[in-house]
Amino acid sequence: MKSSEKPRDIPTDPGVYRWRDETDKVIYVGKAKNLRSRLSSYFGNDLHPRTATMVATATSVDWVVVRNETEALQLEYAWIKEFDPNFNVRYRDDKSYPYLAVSVGEEFPRAFVYRGDKRKGVNYFGPYVQAWAIRDTLDHLLRVFPVRSCSAGVLRNAKAAGRPCLLAHIDRCSAPCVGRISADEHRDLVDRFQSFLSGQSQEVMRSLTEQMQHASEQQDYERASVLRDDLQALERVREKSTVVLTDETNADLCAVAHDDLQSAVQLFSVRNGRIVGQRGFVMENSVEATDESLMTDALMYIYQNATKDDIPVEIMTNVTPESSESLTQLLSEMRIANVSIRVPARGDKRTLMETVETNATQALAAHKAKRSADLVTRSKALQELQEALGLASAPLRIECIDVSHTSGTNVVASLVVFEDGLPKKSEYRSYLINEPRDDTASIYEVVQRRFRPEEDSHRPYRPNLLVIDGGVPQVNAAARALNDNGVRTMYVVGLAKRMEEIWAPGAEYPIVLPRGSEGLFMLQRVRDEAHRFAITLHRKKRSRSMVDSILDEIDGLGPVRKKSLIAHFGSLKRLKLASVPELESVPGIGPVQAQEIFDALQTKKSPEPTINMTTGEIIDQ
Repeated sequence: MKSSEKPRDIPTDPGVYRWRDETDKVIYVGKAKNLRSRLSSYFGNDLHPRTATMVATATSVDWVVVRNETEALQLEYAWIKEFDPNFNVRYRDDKSYPYLAVSVGEEFPRAFVYRGDKRKGVNYFGPYVQAWAIRDTLDHLLRVFPVRSCSAGVLRNAKAAGRPCLLAHIDRCSAPCVGRISADEHRDLVDRFQSFLSGQSQEVMRSLTEQMQHASEQQDYERASVLRDDLQALERVREKSTVVLTDETNADLCAVAHDDLQSAVQLFSVRNGRIVGQRGFVMENSVEATDESLMTDALMYIYQNATKDDIPVEIMTNVTPESSESLTQLLSEMRIANVSIRVPARGDKRTLMETVETNATQALAAHKAKRSADLVTRSKALQELQEALGLASAPLRIECIDVSHTSGTNVVASLVVFEDGLPKKSEYRSYLINEPRDDTASIYEVVQRRFRPEEDSHRPYRPNLLVIDGGVPQVNAAARALNDNGVRTMYVVGLAKRMEEIWAPGAEYPIVLPRGSEGLFMLQRVRDEAHRFAITLHRKKRSRSMVDSILDEIDGLGPVRKKSLIAHFGSLKRLKLASVPELESVPGIGPVQAQEIFDALQTKKSPEPTINMTTGEIIDQ
């Protein structure tokens, strides 16, 4: 295609399309059930800013028609791998996870630790997060299953010399190289080794236990002690693969946690009810990323080079992937057997999925913290902000303001400070807004209070950049407040939620930084920290106002005693948990009044607030 073709000439069939820039480089790949409908949507007026940036960068689009959505899914992923488009999902799986591998294609199969692409004729177990864990596991298993673990060179030399290597002398190899056991006997040993790793450990443990008991009955105590040590070695291996589900469960559990720019993926592999592998990686989101599309991207990446044995009968996810039916069909074809993809709703599987989700959330937070703490990365981020915003120097000091409220009441504002790209919590400030009219009025008041002379003089120096959590109205209000305070040289911008667009006062169009930009990531982190701090302040204020409201209804409880109660317990939750004797311990509270307070608190409902994490608003339940 065919950028010159008219919309009516675009086919309505399923297909995959490529957007190209002026150099003919592919910058985005997408798939569609209906090519005409999907491509036409790019020329509407209501595009996400990142999508609009992609369309503005592109100069042409071409497509390929396929027979069904499954073929579209395959071709889309193949093209993403081939062209690595800037606006598609990009993977940061910089870890090469170690596996315990068994080269079943050789005459004498070898057990070894392996990293890299999977090869034919080799079975893999894992992946393991830490290399030391897999080496420790292998050492324990070789005691019970002394299969070959030496390299091809060592094997060749042992055969030529007719002498086994050191591993045979310390009983960690059965020495098939010199005929101590036959090839068939060694393969049987390898099969039992693999069965144990596959989770079928009970039969092996039962057999060793019976042999130990029999040796003891025959008074062969030396043999019994060896078997006892073997059982202990296997038990240590089993302890590392905790039983989480029923014995017949073979499943992978995948969870994705994301923000607007990045996603963290965690995968737990369960075989015969035990967790036998775990891996995780980070993705940079595509321009049109959703929860569902990110899950599809993650699963395609995980199983891209999988063999039929790598794909379990059941794949559980924390969200239903986009194109779920096509993805299920594709994986079933790869496995040569049916595969199901579903979101667990209850029971042990749901509980384990919550653990996987927690790991994904923590992995994303750890990745962001590590990225922010890196000096080179921070320097790059500050330089990008200087260039994008046209600042005279890098913004070594950034301040950010956010406002939080419950439907216009209990309004609080936070101010956070970042120096050299790192938070400086000692200079955080909070503001109570007593007579708020709306968000813009609140922003105006906070900025005016922050930069009035008596307040400004207590700061070491003014920020190079003031960031407002909001769009055009909020940043214009901040600019008015600065101007009214006589601050003429302050650079202020607004970072709009969801769209992640940067607005300067009075600007007709926003500044849109590339999605992988370190500068945008820095602004996001500053904004998110202000958001977190504002919500914390609001929680405290709301809790305090609820305490005041309830205590005001108790007869005979004056302001002094009410203040004593609040100071003593600190929150409504702790106050409601207090017993009558604990209430009596507060200065000025007698037995009768303590009982009245206790009774009043037990009849009042005070649910914890629900926080809208997009807007920061606290919603009453």
